[in-house]
Amino acid sequence: MARRVGIYTRISRDDEGDALGVARQQQDCERLADLRSWQAVKIYEDNDVSAFMPNVVREEFELMLKDLRAGLIDGIVAYDLDRLARQPRDLERLIEIYDERPRLEFATVTNDVNIGTSDGRTMARVMVAFANKSSHDASRRIKRKHLQLAQQGKDSGGPAPYGWRKDDRTKVDPQAAKAIREAQREILAGVRIGTIRTWWQEQGLGNPREGTKRMAHHHVEHILTNPRLVGYRTYHGEILHGDDGQPVMGEWEPINTLEEWEAVCAAIAERKQKHPGKSLARKYLLSGIARCGLCKTKIRGQINQRWKPGSKAARFSYQCSVVNGGCGKVGRTGEPVDRLIAQLVLEEQRARAMVTGVPVDQRWPKEAELEQVNADIAQLIEAEREKQITVATLLQLLPAKERARDELKLERARFYKEQKQAEAKGETVNLSLDEFFGLPIERQQEIVLHSLSAVIINPAGRGRRRFDPSLIEPVWR
Repeated sequence: MARRVGIYTRISRDDEGDALGVARQQQDCERLADLRSWQAVKIYEDNDVSAFMPNVVREEFELMLKDLRAGLIDGIVAYDLDRLARQPRDLERLIEIYDERPRLEFATVTNDVNIGTSDGRTMARVMVAFANKSSHDASRRIKRKHLQLAQQGKDSGGPAPYGWRKDDRTKVDPQAAKAIREAQREILAGVRIGTIRTWWQEQGLGNPREGTKRMAHHHVEHILTNPRLVGYRTYHGEILHGDDGQPVMGEWEPINTLEEWEAVCAAIAERKQKHPGKSLARKYLLSGIARCGLCKTKIRGQINQRWKPGSKAARFSYQCSVVNGGCGKVGRTGEPVDRLIAQLVLEEQRARAMVTGVPVDQRWPKEAELEQVNADIAQLIEAEREKQITVATLLQLLPAKERARDELKLERARFYKEQKQAEAKGETVNLSLDEFFGLPIERQQEIVLHSLSAVIINPAGRGRRRFDPSLIEPVWR
């Protein structure tokens, strides 16, 4: 009875996606199996899969090992030993199975190495060690090439990041760039990244990964804070700096100004520090703002389970809850309270805007100081390079200058964050009531909290009563 063998084919890169490389390997392996009078019962194909990268799982290779151990196949035919293994540990796993089943077959098209024998295993270990070294050398050369490209500000290839055209990574995609800027303005106005993610998912924006139903939170955050937006070249996720200590600028069109990008990054970082790991999602306008008029405990919004679309019943109410430490004696229908507070806040902010305008395009006053510190750092580095000072002297003087630079950059980011936030929130001054309630709940709350520190809901007494605005007491800032 003919021995049943599995044919393993693999190629590391298939840029065209036509699988011609593995198809040629399969033909040669089938021809060899026929010459040995073996029956090829299954093809294990890992196309466009690396055998060198330690974090890559070769699914077909793992299945082949499982079938070989289970006795479903009686051996392996491969085009070359390095198609099977480029990491010694993978070869040892294969050898272990051949130790357990001594009568297993093994053959490769390009050489006469048989890991079913002691001499063959020794030769195989030597060959895989050399293949592993070759991969290491190639990896080192590729990394050096990418570092050189990064230092020159050149792109490293691959799919275009969201915001740039797919056919030309150096040119901005107007529609995507518009979506990014609008999302950044919403972030500065108080909207959560989770809300942005939902909007983008509904509109098909953000280049979601194929096969996913929802973009990851960190994916959206990276798009909105990517240093590439301002033209900075990155290497391994970090902004790359040149010999002069300045960020290396890439050869592509930027989407943001430095002020816009730093403001967004600072706003997101600040939010993480204030609320680490805490969800900022809200369902009701006055959640965390309204308080009971009797016990002064924060009042929660509660959905009316009996409410249905089109019914006259209240959709939700604000209730002082005993569960949350309140007295449980105060409650009010939610919609009238929300509309009253929104109207009062919008009127107050319109009146304030007539007196105090929002400063626009005001420059950070310490820009010249930061430029001087950067120039000092570059001068010190150049002096050491020209052997005018020693490395020891450089390392004594440089840390203080770098600390001053980092502190100034942080101060600049905070300045522009506050300015851009004021601009983003100032755009809501002329909103109508309906436009206000069309905003995300986070923005509604930001607008309210800009004017109010709390809303006191006083008891209305027993029985059904008409809504009385005088029982709702806004606490102005």
